[in-house]
Amino acid sequence: MKQASYWEAREEGKVRCRLCPHQCVISPDREGICKNKRNVDGKLFAHRYGEISALALDPIEKKPLYHFHPGRMILSVGTIGCNLSCRFCQNYHLVQGQVPTDPATPEEIVQAAIKQRSFGISYTYNEPFISFEFVLDTAKLAKEKGLSNVLVTNGYYNPEPFEELLPFIDAMNIDLKSIRDGFYKKLCKARVEPVKVTIARAVKDCLVEVTNLLVTGENDSDEDLRDLVDWLAGVGPEIPLHFSAYRPMFKLNNPSTPLERLNRAYEIASQKMKWVYLGNVMMELGQDSNCPHCRARLVRRRGYSTKLENLRGSECGKCGGAVNFVAE
Repeated sequence: MKQASYWEAREEGKVRCRLCPHQCVISPDREGICKNKRNVDGKLFAHRYGEISALALDPIEKKPLYHFHPGRMILSVGTIGCNLSCRFCQNYHLVQGQVPTDPATPEEIVQAAIKQRSFGISYTYNEPFISFEFVLDTAKLAKEKGLSNVLVTNGYYNPEPFEELLPFIDAMNIDLKSIRDGFYKKLCKARVEPVKVTIARAVKDCLVEVTNLLVTGENDSDEDLRDLVDWLAGVGPEIPLHFSAYRPMFKLNNPSTPLERLNRAYEIASQKMKWVYLGNVMMELGQDSNCPHCRARLVRRRGYSTKLENLRGSECGKCGGAVNFVAE
């Protein structure tokens, strides 16, 4: 256990967590929504500090991050819990704490990354921000050792703790589950505005890619897609946007995303966004990265097989135009 970083004492031994917008008021011997913060004798503790649920060497494209060191492998670490309650959660067994965990220190995680010759550490699988204290300690140490730090996240943050963590983060994939507050309230028990604030802030300091899971009948209408694209293009048309196919999972049994909806999402987004990708489905459309200036293929992808063709760092090797990549 480690004492939590963002909280305040309340009456009758209760505490208020200030890490995320839920701002849970937690009674003694109780946990917050995220299952990572516990009231112990009137103080808030990160009581799962260093409990690791998953550790694996993954292609960076699996996050998905297509513009951050494409083709490289990254050590990926998961913990337990989440601060959203998505009815369609793809990793609910981690969120619900239905898997065993092993103890690990930040030093051990960093040493594992170095031993595996990973270029960095990805905090992923469940929601990493709820393990704020552990992620911050590990990210600081990773930076000292010359490693990159990646967050794969729902972006449901309070600004103050994010400002403390952001200087150590090099790239993020942020879920924008819908542009509609009603979707977040109905299916995630949350709100969309904090996620939008996180995205708008993060793009100023690190590489950001955004993922939108197309849930059939919930967030996949043309109007939903246009409004999401309009907002994101306003933040930055250079942001890579991934549309991911939904499959029935956990508590939601809506039909799987039809291919025509993915095609339509690609068509709508490509009118305003420079980089649009389709994921969780086998198709050629929306896999490769093409230069927005001359259309030369920069990166070819088939599944997680990646081949760099005309990408030269952050430039197109054909026309010399600047492209939104971080690569050698």
